Amino acid sequence: MKRIPALLFATALLASAAQTVAAPTAKATFAGGCFWCMEEAMEKVPGVISATSGYIGGSSKNPTYEQVSSGGTGYVEAVEVVFDPGKVSYETLLDAFWKNHDPTVNNRQFCDVGTQYRPAIFYHDDEQRRLAEASKAKIIQTKPFAQAVQTPIEKAGMFWPAESYHQDYYKKNPARYAFYVQGCGRYRRLEALWGKR
Repeated sequence: MKRIPALLFATALLASAAQTVAAPTAKATFAGGCFWCMEEAMEKVPGVISATSGYIGGSSKNPTYEQVSSGGTGYVEAVEVVFDPGKVSYETLLDAFWKNHDPTVNNRQFCDVGTQYRPAIFYHDDEQRRLAEASKAKIIQTKPFAQAVQTPIEKAGMFWPAESYHQDYYKKNPARYAFYVQGCGRYRRLEALWGKR
């Protein structure tokens, strides 16, 4: 008879451990120009589990960097963010996205020009769409710059991860990344739009 409580206790411990391991995650997708830069920005948000560079918005299968960078595929460079909604809200990710891109332009970001660099929020469900629209409305009302906000909100389609050499580029190639970001004027433009970081 004494074995039954011990078995029940062990079963409860296993169930608790399984719940801990299987913590729910959610997905968010943002395009804000060069995916190296958006990956860095999103990975630094507490509660983000991963940010993957890739392509979204086109229709062909298995797009390559060479194809997308030609500008004729309909794809845009983007990051797919996996996050723990118990630690970070989608609204917080939206705020990080807005402050890390230039919402005043279409088909470019900083020194990168072409449809593949257009900014966009790609929503995965109706709640994300509602929150994205609310965040855009708030930005329009409170923006510290004069230009119109042009960043669209679109339904997410198939996301294709970019080639492995693009993943965590800012970590694997810090000197080249720093040269690119500075040369592109990214931080200067962000500061001009949003103020000091």
